[in-house]
Amino acid sequence: MTGIDEVMINFSPTAMLVLNAILAVVMFSIAIDLKTEDFKALGKAPKPLIVGLFSQFIVLPILTYLMVVALQPRASIALGLILIAACPGGNISNFITHRAGGNAALSVSMTAVATVGAILLTPINIALWGGLYGPTREILKQTAIDPVSVAITVGLMLILPLILGMTLNATRPDLTRRIRRPLQTLAMAIFFGFVIVALAGNWTFFLAFAGSVLGLVILHNALALGAGFSVATLAGLSPYNRRAVTIETGIQNSGLGLVLIFAFFGGLGGMAVVAALWGIWHAISGIALASVMSRTEAAR
Repeated sequence: MTGIDEVMINFSPTAMLVLNAILAVVMFSIAIDLKTEDFKALGKAPKPLIVGLFSQFIVLPILTYLMVVALQPRASIALGLILIAACPGGNISNFITHRAGGNAALSVSMTAVATVGAILLTPINIALWGGLYGPTREILKQTAIDPVSVAITVGLMLILPLILGMTLNATRPDLTRRIRRPLQTLAMAIFFGFVIVALAGNWTFFLAFAGSVLGLVILHNALALGAGFSVATLAGLSPYNRRAVTIETGIQNSGLGLVLIFAFFGGLGGMAVVAALWGIWHAISGIALASVMSRTEAAR
């Protein structure tokens, strides 16, 4: 049987364009919730934001590297885990934080700031932690990933919709109030529909290898959620802010991960399965965690 590292998932250039467009719409739907005042408020009290970004871009990649070294999964699976940990917070984190009774405004702002920061930090984390682990270092050498190209891809997919959404919210707040909820619902439905269709096109391969990867994805996601909770607790954040940091660290932008995998790694099997399973599992774990958290009101 073909090994997971030798498999390249079938994903057409047209499908890539569609995925890019979907992620841009999802980012736009989040951006129309943002105002410049949100960032000014965080500038006056930046501690929760700084703690959240530290948890996401420093602590999670370190824990991921330690997990990879300890468990030594196949090379492409390991690099998939490292890449997911290098991505900014996922687009559904804001919805889940709201459901959990956490600070949704902090969550939205963290997503926005992390998305901007990802232009620099995502390629750095992929190169740093992927380069430290021997098997993943070999994949990076073969693919010759260019951090500048990654930064451009992140910028076009996420930053441009962010700017356009915030601009529309500033100039036409009446319009954004009307379209905000239906657009966010539609964008997330289209995204999950796309993931399902993409999996259906590679179903035999996915079934063959998903079982060997699922446990690692569940463990990785648990580490991410635990990291967010622990860092926020040690930093002395209120339960209200702690919920936002926990969820923002545990919900990663797996859609961006898929784009990077197909754009720079040729759809390498283990990486793609990790990102696809993350896209499914973090929604399940996040919603389940939110339902538990929402049973008690968080102190602010």
